[in-house]
Amino acid sequence: MAVAGTDLRVRLAPPWLVADLGGVRRVLSFAPHRPGFRSARHILIRQVRDADLTPDLDAMGWLGAEMARIGHAGDVGMMTSRGLHHHRLAQAGPVACLATVGLGNAERVGRRRMVPSGSYGTINIALLVEGGLTDAAMIEALSIVAQARTAAVIAAGIELPTGRATGTGTDCIALACDAGGTAFAGLHTALGEAIGAAVHDAVLAGALAWVAEHGREPARAAPSCTGA
Repeated sequence: MAVAGTDLRVRLAPPWLVADLGGVRRVLSFAPHRPGFRSARHILIRQVRDADLTPDLDAMGWLGAEMARIGHAGDVGMMTSRGLHHHRLAQAGPVACLATVGLGNAERVGRRRMVPSGSYGTINIALLVEGGLTDAAMIEALSIVAQARTAAVIAAGIELPTGRATGTGTDCIALACDAGGTAFAGLHTALGEAIGAAVHDAVLAGALAWVAEHGREPARAAPSCTGA
């Protein structure tokens, strides 16, 4: 599937969702596979079952091995337990956003809660900006992605004992672009506006789909016998 106005192409090949960036790009992320500043042609999301995510699993090592097995060891990789067919795409100006949205372990920023065992969920965001950004602008753009993600989750109205959810405990963002001279991507810029719009639209659509299935109150952890 192509995203109009950008080179992003998304292919669903379960258990993988593959975002082709149209060429080797600079990628900034905190993805479990190849985080930080990297060069990559693809960003991949691997679907996993909740039952696979055992406490003793070396998730990063496992994902790296899975990426290598399909010939994508040099790309950036993330994981989700959300069905891949629930992915959402949005575009604004030179920006394309791919998001998978699961909210089973939703959190209120600054207020951790006890998440039930086996209740996993995450928001994965892969963003392509058609333009050349400096390192500083990439970092600023990543902050705009996080801000738009948070605004979308608040709008979805997930109610927790700790307050309204603002994200999940395992959210992941990967931002791709070319190297270049654009030095600013804040809210006063056209680029920042486009980033915010694309991310907000994709994440809100995914969050509302999750709410339609699961309701606005994720499962709560049962108290331990000690009351801890």
